[in-house]
Amino acid sequence: MSEQKIKIVAENRKARHDFFIDETYEAGIALTGTEVKSLRAGRANLKDSYAQVDNGEMFLYNMHISPYEQGNRYNVDPVRARKLLMHRSEINRLFGKVKQQGLTLVPLKIYLKRGRVKLEIALAKGKKQYDKRDALAEKDAQREVQRSLRAREKE
Repeated sequence: MSEQKIKIVAENRKARHDFFIDETYEAGIALTGTEVKSLRAGRANLKDSYAQVDNGEMFLYNMHISPYEQGNRYNVDPVRARKLLMHRSEINRLFGKVKQQGLTLVPLKIYLKRGRVKLEIALAKGKKQYDKRDALAEKDAQREVQRSLRAREKE
């Protein structure tokens, strides 16, 4: 079987800084034609977006897809709620975990896979301020180690 081509359209880098990621899931998104064209051009923003289960269906809120320039009257609201396409059992399981364990559904990235728009969402728990500081200090220490190793290799 050949390699699957994946083109990342947008990534939510801030999510990994603000949350502890437990599990990730792949979901499809119900979009209009002009939204898909705009996504193919790479005009999307996942900042401050989140997913939520309403009446047994999962929706994505606050994701911004810029209006397609040639779309004229077919363009829709850039930040409208978009339905996520997942299996019923997955939605029910995620709903239970969010309700009981106080977790959040955070989108990590939106990408094109075999011509279809997919969204990677994560079951995440919010970090406290001191957790973020610890993560930054650890990252700085790791960077310093890598820098010293490279300096040694040059000698």
